[in-house]
Amino acid sequence: SFLFLKLEEKAKGKLQKQICQVVLDHFEKQYTAELGDAWSSVRDVLTSPWCWQHAVLLNRFSQSPGLESSLAEQGYHPAFPAALPYLPAAFRCFTRTAPGRLPAQKHQPGRLKEYFLLNAASLLPVLALEVKDGEHVLDLCAAPGGKSVAILQCACPGHFHCNEYDDLRSRWLEQTIESFIPDPLINLMTVSNLDGRQIGDLQPEFYDKVLVDAPCSNDRSWLFSADPQQAVLRLMQRKELSSLQFQLLRSAVGALRPGGSLVYSTCTLSRAENSDVINLMLNSCRDVMPVDISGMARGVSQEFTFLSGMQQHELLVLPEKGRAWGPMYVAKLKKVSSS
Repeated sequence: SFLFLKLEEKAKGKLQKQICQVVLDHFEKQYTAELGDAWSSVRDVLTSPWCWQHAVLLNRFSQSPGLESSLAEQGYHPAFPAALPYLPAAFRCFTRTAPGRLPAQKHQPGRLKEYFLLNAASLLPVLALEVKDGEHVLDLCAAPGGKSVAILQCACPGHFHCNEYDDLRSRWLEQTIESFIPDPLINLMTVSNLDGRQIGDLQPEFYDKVLVDAPCSNDRSWLFSADPQQAVLRLMQRKELSSLQFQLLRSAVGALRPGGSLVYSTCTLSRAENSDVINLMLNSCRDVMPVDISGMARGVSQEFTFLSGMQQHELLVLPEKGRAWGPMYVAKLKKVSSS
């Protein structure tokens, strides 16, 4: 264990150097104002990658005998309580309070991976979406593909459309799907790289469920921008993100059939990209209404820390030591009638 400590110290030293001061200063100002007292403990987690945790989502299409008992031996336990309003039997995810991660499995053509490593909070948008067998489902900004894979752990959509505008990320998405999903099911899916802002016009009122996991300022990775110039550029472009997010959301509403619902999510703490975007949508669009997801939040409150004072249709996961999940913002809306 002495060697492990040495390695850990080395990792700490290495990661310490990489924190981007420009970004940290920017966050410091913004999030002290928006989160108040909660910010200092969140900052401690975000700036300490050695305390980050990784959940293990099992792949139901690749049975691996012994994997669950081996996870239990390593201190993992099922992450989501059976009491949740929506938790399909095939959906199996494991977490532990200790940091660190299992080794990631390599992509091997023709062989499905047994598990997906991810931030447990990123499964909340999928559980909030409540996908049922046979539904038409759209994952509007799908790369790198973790949420698409998770949706298919929940149900078999009648039609599943995964879209990613960015070319490079789109190839990443295709590889993820290939690694986790069997061919017969892939044949029932559509993978496209359209501009998400146009899908509402291209396929009006076609989908029962839409996930908008929007491009956002990724607080975790931005803090470690190796290139200060890139960081400054990101912070300048940050102001334009909320307008893109709103356009994607509007497109998603257009693609929804009346009665259908959508989940909007980001991995940022920024109010401008979260509640503000949803409020703008609710105030400017007569055919959407908020959907209460507080039941789900209560169900997982053992596992996650939420920002208090949010509306019932939204939640914000705050990373905390021992529960270093998030940041993850989730909001749910429903389309009432055709506009």
